[in-house]
Amino acid sequence: MKKRNLTSFIPLAVLVINISLAACGTAPKSEFPVEDTIAAEPLEPFADTAMASAEAVVYDITVYDTLHDGRLSSLESLYTGNQGWFTFRGNTLRDADYGGRVRGVPSRIVEDWKFITQFDTARTSMGTWGGGTGWTGQPLYVRWNADQIRRFRRQSFGLTPDFGEEEIIVSSLCGKTYFINFRTGLASRRPIDVINPIKGTSSLDPRLNGNLYVGQGIPKQKPVQQVGINLWHHAITFLSGHDAHAWRGWAAYDSSPIVVGDYLFWPGENGTIYKYWATDSAIKLHSTLRYRVRGASPGIENSLCAYRNYGWFGDNHGNIICIELNTLRPLWRYDNHDDIDGSIVCEVVDGIPYLYVGCEVDKQGDSGFCHFVKLNGLTGQPLWQQKLPCTKFVKNDKHFDGGLYCTPLLGKGDCDSLIFANICQYSKARNADFVAFNRYTGKIVYTTPLKSFAWSSPVAFYNEHNRMFIFTGDSYGYAYLIEGRTGKVLFRQHMVNNFESSPVVVDNHLVVGSRGRTIYRFSIE
Repeated sequence: MKKRNLTSFIPLAVLVINISLAACGTAPKSEFPVEDTIAAEPLEPFADTAMASAEAVVYDITVYDTLHDGRLSSLESLYTGNQGWFTFRGNTLRDADYGGRVRGVPSRIVEDWKFITQFDTARTSMGTWGGGTGWTGQPLYVRWNADQIRRFRRQSFGLTPDFGEEEIIVSSLCGKTYFINFRTGLASRRPIDVINPIKGTSSLDPRLNGNLYVGQGIPKQKPVQQVGINLWHHAITFLSGHDAHAWRGWAAYDSSPIVVGDYLFWPGENGTIYKYWATDSAIKLHSTLRYRVRGASPGIENSLCAYRNYGWFGDNHGNIICIELNTLRPLWRYDNHDDIDGSIVCEVVDGIPYLYVGCEVDKQGDSGFCHFVKLNGLTGQPLWQQKLPCTKFVKNDKHFDGGLYCTPLLGKGDCDSLIFANICQYSKARNADFVAFNRYTGKIVYTTPLKSFAWSSPVAFYNEHNRMFIFTGDSYGYAYLIEGRTGKVLFRQHMVNNFESSPVVVDNHLVVGSRGRTIYRFSIE
């Protein structure tokens, strides 16, 4: 059963951003690897034919902007070849192909610098959030070219003496977005107050037109909104306002939005996918998708994964849904049993997208299964399913769901047959395991025990022989360096208050935040 409405209008507060597109330099491939999915010829759109499984999705598509037909201007990834990492896990495939490099066999993790955020002591309906970063909380990294630097120095009033070529951008639980000199660890601009605590990962427009997108996560002040920042003028220039037409009452935006063609796609925990017409001169709401499955409208916390004109997401009722990005129409639905917070990872083989995604043990009760699956992204058909028995972790009066919170990591180099994930409470004797799966069969190759439950997503480094080494962290603040092929722990040490956020990787460095009030840069040596 489906419902389509092309005439109704929701009066969201949408402001125009007046900014100009700046030229962007090209980075060396060794530093910013080109995605495997680039084609010599322009990509053709996938079919917009719905599978029978989509009949379970009752939906409404509302179009507000009749000046633009909604069709994508290009199917190529705008994140390819840019000098930096501008969204959660680097690109629309969410495959974290950062190209981290090390020499030989690394044996230690060294702290380079730390940056201190403010600490917000205000009480909210969900407690005090402090500072630093939480889940997913990944920093962004950008290397500005000479023309962009000159423009910032000419126009922006937010720069500090430490503004330079390489910049880290990270939004904090204290409700501020920070800008940090990647080399020195000192503030490169004044922070911008984004009002409410930020749990998710911000997103920099890959066209480098000045747009930075930040999703508020906790209602210290209502409404909880989508925020647009104009970096040229160092100011908030877009607020989404309250969506009174949402089919779910909880409004928060932990999802890291992406740009495809001229459109910005931004899922919400209010059960809505927002599609904005986003250019260098305006951000305007184009259309929304709202949906129900089995009478309920679930929320979306993970980040939309996309390839060509297809987008995929999971929700907190276990639905995995494919949408056609030109129209927002649901094309198939797969039931993965329980809450899905970790983002879907896409691997493209011979032009066919394959998806990897797992669920938590939440609605199943105190114990159940993390269902880790590989799906055909065109049809939603499963290729394999691995069921991992997991339990909830209880500490004092709080509980933490079992299963998968991180976003899995595809193996490359000597690990090109593997995919890795942190699985929480996989064993009653332990709080988490780092698990390697065969990505062709789903079979578990090995497990490496961690000290505590782990929501942070693992990242990869490769040496001159293409051997893969993996960094991950746990909630007790232990950092791990693991040999990808064997699971051998090369380094393990308590280094921070809490590794809940996911890192961004540059060369042999990584930048990651901790709960509390600290952002760190580490080197792998």
